[in-house]
Amino acid sequence: MRLPGAPQPPRSSLDLTRSPTTAVDLDAMRAAAWHRHGVAALAVEDITDPWLRQAVINEANRRWGRRHGGDQHGR
Repeated sequence: MRLPGAPQPPRSSLDLTRSPTTAVDLDAMRAAAWHRHGVAALAVEDITDPWLRQAVINEANRRWGRRHGGDQHGR
């Protein structure tokens, strides 16, 4: 039992009682990143235009290197 006004217990990424992030939660975080910081987080598989998808992949590869594992989108 927690007393009113008592501090919250510490949170950890190892806390297995937390439910996984839902698609709706993830989309809300992406929207917040865009509105607050100007950062666009796009899933490559959600980009339907082949030219645009490849342009995004090329830029990500240039900045951060090729992905290890996962599908090779655009190939």
